[in-house]
Amino acid sequence: MTQTIEKRENDRTDGGPAMQKPAVVSPQAWEAAWQKMLVKEKAHTRASDALAAERRRMPWMAVTRDYLFEGPDGKASLLDLFAGRHQLIVYRAFYEPGVYGWPDHGCPGCSMVADQVAHLSHLNARDTTLVFASRAPQADIARLKVRMGWTMPWYTITDSFDADFGVDEWHGHNVFFRDGGRLFRTYFVNNRGDEQMGGTWNYLDITALGRQEAWENSPAGYPQTPPYKWWNWNDSYVEGAAPDKRWVEVSDAGEAAMRAPDTSPKP
Repeated sequence: MTQTIEKRENDRTDGGPAMQKPAVVSPQAWEAAWQKMLVKEKAHTRASDALAAERRRMPWMAVTRDYLFEGPDGKASLLDLFAGRHQLIVYRAFYEPGVYGWPDHGCPGCSMVADQVAHLSHLNARDTTLVFASRAPQADIARLKVRMGWTMPWYTITDSFDADFGVDEWHGHNVFFRDGGRLFRTYFVNNRGDEQMGGTWNYLDITALGRQEAWENSPAGYPQTPPYKWWNWNDSYVEGAAPDKRWVEVSDAGEAAMRAPDTSPKP
């Protein structure tokens, strides 16, 4: 059972300092402190948006070698991993002989990353595929996915893909773009940047096309649609369908209210 902060503090035997808790203030003082912090948080958000815009302008690297994987249906090329979409994110997860946890579990860190993965229908609706790749045989991967409740596509690396893309000794996400039959590496993230992956927006922000929403600063000609309108229940995406009329009305009203000036009395 998880210990409470109070119990942990009372049970300390290491002689370390007690937890220094912040001041307790009035609602008015708390609101003022929050508004002050909000200024910095909004600046952080805008800086993150600007970084994602710069990421979309990264040069591309042509993938000239034919890489081969094993999947649940047999051999698969890197092109096959796209599943017909234009963007592909490949997470190199460490699950294989020699890795801590084998064969019952994958690397604890990689397993925690897997636990964060959002429903893939939202990425797929943005023409983006996410897959995991390890060196474990498919039978072991299938067994692990059932045990852990994971559903993402997961392939077995059979050649130098991991070494060629910087993930032979450490986890990381490689991002690719398909232009017809030509493949390009567009981005790579590992280390501290890698640990916060898992959410739909984080994944889209590392892709060449981004979130593909009209507010984004993207190069000319990039696909973009109004924000909110493409969002859907994970079991209700239909390719090429127009946005639901009722949801358009609801989201428009929400956006209008959010952007309206605040005329409420101030404390």
